[in-house]
Amino acid sequence: MELKGSRRSPAGRDAGLPPEHGADGDATRVVVVVPHLTRRGAGEDDLRRSPEARLDEAVGLVLAIDLKVVSSQLVGLSQVRPATYLGGGKVEEIAGIVKAEEAGLVFVDAPLSPVQQRNLEKAWSAKVIDRTALILEIFGQRARTKEGVLQVELAHLNYQRSRLVRSWTHLERQRGGFGFLGGPGETQIEADRRLIGERIVKIERELEQVKRTRALHRASRKKVPYPVVALVGYTNAGKSTLFNRLTRADVMAQDLLFATLDPTLRAVQLPSGERVILSDTVGFISDLPTQLVAAFRATLEEVIEADLILHVRDMSHEDAEAQAHDVETVLSDLDIDPDDDHRLIEVWNKIDRLDDEGKASLFNTASRREGDARPIPVSALTGEGMDALLAAISQRLSRERVSLRVDLDATDGGGLSWLYRHSEVLERREDSDGRLHLAVRVPPDRAEHIERRFGARRIKGAGGG
Repeated sequence: MELKGSRRSPAGRDAGLPPEHGADGDATRVVVVVPHLTRRGAGEDDLRRSPEARLDEAVGLVLAIDLKVVSSQLVGLSQVRPATYLGGGKVEEIAGIVKAEEAGLVFVDAPLSPVQQRNLEKAWSAKVIDRTALILEIFGQRARTKEGVLQVELAHLNYQRSRLVRSWTHLERQRGGFGFLGGPGETQIEADRRLIGERIVKIERELEQVKRTRALHRASRKKVPYPVVALVGYTNAGKSTLFNRLTRADVMAQDLLFATLDPTLRAVQLPSGERVILSDTVGFISDLPTQLVAAFRATLEEVIEADLILHVRDMSHEDAEAQAHDVETVLSDLDIDPDDDHRLIEVWNKIDRLDDEGKASLFNTASRREGDARPIPVSALTGEGMDALLAAISQRLSRERVSLRVDLDATDGGGLSWLYRHSEVLERREDSDGRLHLAVRVPPDRAEHIERRFGARRIKGAGGG
């Protein structure tokens, strides 16, 4: 039985999913339900985001892990029911679909309370998970590093602590997947709050060590004067594809929600010769669980500490504006001003998906913005716009750094070595008298020290000078 208005997310078409997706196999059969408030009861986010795009995203989330969508539908609501979230008639209708499709799981793309979840599970005789639970499950499967696993488990435990009927697989699995979709302990329904609390305390201690380690790594990178450029954006906006394009790396990049979870850092050389460190981070999403924002703060500190942030947007998506707003909300939660045009560059990605008229309109819109607010249209897939993006990065970074002229005796090996370690050497030449003449670039807080130690002179008209 396929419901009217049922859709298949584009995320599932080229996502490289296991063969059982779309075929009868061992994958859990899932019914996807996307409630949306009608205009009378809708909030700002509901009016900004189209219901069809929300349905596509919900199906994409389910397809992002080992699940099979057998039916999906939008459900219009005038108000949220305290007992079941949905109206009684719709609950009965979906119960019939679950039975007919022999579905073992229903994904309701909404924040369900524990009471609503229990009532729906009884009515549908199937496991019910909400948006937060599914995102946590995806993150559990995506985590690869020890740090990522700890962060996901912490988010799971904080979520589970408020729920009395949850599985205990998070305490029994070896890696990731501390979730709700099956496995040992699925029938154990009593929550041991003391045990969960002890585990949370232990993980938080381990993550504090992770935070200290990351702080040491950042301190080490600051001694090597390479600016950090962080990529942020909505999930599936093309951050990892752009990262691969700029660094010639092979980070996983698929048309798949949350394809990349653990952060990756690589050095990139700009056309000017300057080297920067590029950081690829986890994608954001609307209604990102607060547990995840808190748990992944250690990872997201790479963004907080970045010298420059590239906000990558999928301009081919119908909800591009709503997605941008969601990213800006998360940046604000990280105490980053999303309107700080000096530190942020908007990268309008996936222009290869637009027709000629749409592309021309996009470039026209971009050109009307002035100064630092002007976005850079690119295609990470084809490479179009990369030169303009690299030039913008170089120009923005050089503006915040000071260029100095330094003269040294060729015998001053210690001073020369210090400059290479603590500054970016732009130019080096030696005259007939054996004197070395260097042009270096440094952060403003290091310029005065070099001026005092080497008698350096600021280069007029250069970045910061």
